[in-house]
Amino acid sequence: MPIVLGEEEIRERDVDTQALRVFLKALEILGGPRKLIELRNLTWVTSLMEAAYAIVLAEEAYKTEDDIAAFLGLTRQTVRNILRADPELVMMKLEGELQEKTPKAHTAGGLAKLAYREIKEGRDALVFFAGVIQEGARLLGVGWPAEVLTRLKGVRYPVSGAEVAERLRGLRVKDQDLGELAARRESYPHPREILHFLAEALRD
Repeated sequence: MPIVLGEEEIRERDVDTQALRVFLKALEILGGPRKLIELRNLTWVTSLMEAAYAIVLAEEAYKTEDDIAAFLGLTRQTVRNILRADPELVMMKLEGELQEKTPKAHTAGGLAKLAYREIKEGRDALVFFAGVIQEGARLLGVGWPAEVLTRLKGVRYPVSGAEVAERLRGLRVKDQDLGELAARRESYPHPREILHFLAEALRD
């Protein structure tokens, strides 16, 4: 029997797919995942993923700043900074900011906006990832935030560590089960906290 998807589910999956494309393109603009690994700066991954979702939710799903903030567990001001970022200005300042542990919202937002524009204009070849996007992302540990957010859809926050662990069980990055890592905390106030906790745990 073929699987029939409802209109809402199709729309949600399309947002997920678009956000992942924007994220990967932004990562490519940075210099590829190895650039972040060289800088020991994998905490950038979660900020870029959040920015990618924010841009796609605003541009493709026509969500408000409040809607996006609630979905990502960010403040409305942070979402506003992402959506109003100047891509050109960000690129001028990027090299210095790559040394920062966590990018400012406007930096991640500027990269995501630039990546989104490149994709919309047909320049989304993803040279760094051609032919090995999913496998490369899995091995290098850079594609997991999108899967985490997808698995956490419908969760009511704050959420217990046990529920997060159950939803993420079996999702492995760098030979570590994200469900087991998530279970180390009793609760999480919002998705952003989950992503940052997992990023730190994977780095350690």
